Amino acid sequence: MRLSGGGSRVVVVGGGFGGLQAVKTLAKANVDVTLIDRNNYHLFQPLSYQVATGSLSPGEIAVPLRKILRREPRVRVVLGEVSGFDLERHEVLVQSNLASRSPRRFSYDTLLVAAGSSYSYFGHERWRSLALEVKSLDSSLRVRGRVLQAFEAAELEPDADLQAAWLTFVVVGAGPTGVEIAGQIAELARDTLPAEFRDSDPRARRVLLVESAPRVLPALAPSLSQRTARSLERLGVTPLLSHTLVDLHPESVELQAADGARVQIATRNVIWAAGVQASPLARMLAETSGAEIDHAGRVLVEPDLTLPGHQDVIAFGDMVRVRDHQTGVPQALPGIAPVAMQQGRYAGRLVARRLGGQSAPPFHYHNRGQLAPIGRAHAVADLRGLRLSGRLAWILWLLVHLGYLIGFENRLLVLLRWSHSFITHGRGTRLITKAADIPLAHDPPTHQDPAPPVLHTAQ
Repeated sequence: MRLSGGGSRVVVVGGGFGGLQAVKTLAKANVDVTLIDRNNYHLFQPLSYQVATGSLSPGEIAVPLRKILRREPRVRVVLGEVSGFDLERHEVLVQSNLASRSPRRFSYDTLLVAAGSSYSYFGHERWRSLALEVKSLDSSLRVRGRVLQAFEAAELEPDADLQAAWLTFVVVGAGPTGVEIAGQIAELARDTLPAEFRDSDPRARRVLLVESAPRVLPALAPSLSQRTARSLERLGVTPLLSHTLVDLHPESVELQAADGARVQIATRNVIWAAGVQASPLARMLAETSGAEIDHAGRVLVEPDLTLPGHQDVIAFGDMVRVRDHQTGVPQALPGIAPVAMQQGRYAGRLVARRLGGQSAPPFHYHNRGQLAPIGRAHAVADLRGLRLSGRLAWILWLLVHLGYLIGFENRLLVLLRWSHSFITHGRGTRLITKAADIPLAHDPPTHQDPAPPVLHTAQ
């Protein structure tokens, strides 16, 4: 089906950072674009941890895709989940529970796939049902409810040991996501909740940040890691470095130190922020085309992001490794929003240039630096060797995030929310909803590129 009858047909799978940038770029070309996503919204995933800790509401970090693209007449949005690819017939199979039970086929001249990633549990799939995540909007709401429920349970628990278990929060993974969520939980308990409880003291909470590497934020310079660790400790977070999670139970975790010693910690709250694996669509593309995949399920693409042997299929974001155009060696770029956004814009320009009979140079990622917030008025930044920490880095982090948010309305609302929270130490969306009672079955990976933006945060 053509939207206008005159352009090439482009199907884009994924309305995350990369997919959305590709669609916006293609909207300026003579093409008809079909955007397919299993969610009807674009999620600003780097701020999902603030939904999980009551600082922001869902509507402030998520925008309906149809609203974003409402002024693009040659772009249509399809709500559904991709169930297969027919590369020979140039078709994408899409399943939707809203209409026909049989998959619907969408024909394309060029296919763009940016399906993102999900968390990896390193072969321990049983842990998915026991740990919480902040990877999606639904999982963030679940974390919010479960964290707040933990404080409510501690208020009702007369046994000191059981109360301590409810007030113990274990965050696995000390990358930016783990550091952010650990700092936010510590601040919530220290600054917001103490005056609201009578039979328990939220300040008695323990927030344990478990990391197998010898330092937090291992992707940053050692000096910034040290500053981050000191800031976390001032907030009340205990970094457990060179520790590995070896077992996870509904009421405890078992950790192993570098010397092999094991310790069991009673807790009802485990939040997972360690490791990622590519969307199943990456493996689906690899099996259909014969392309290589790595241990994390990422499909190998050419320097111009095309699938080997299929110049009409372009894949990018967290689900791919890119072959270096000089050495031919696969390179795994950081799983962050700026990478996906740059690749999305590149993919859109590549399609447009091909239609104009032009070639395009290989994709090149421009790394502008990395930012990681730690807590109230504190962050660290590595801007191409210029290393900052404290309030200045935090202000830069605020400005970058506000710039990445879509729409003036959302920017204004988030700025007002942050300003109010900074002045009052309050969190205006501390609601426990039914999401907290849903069994912790793992959410299927979304068709959204995850990755935090901000001049470059890593998982």
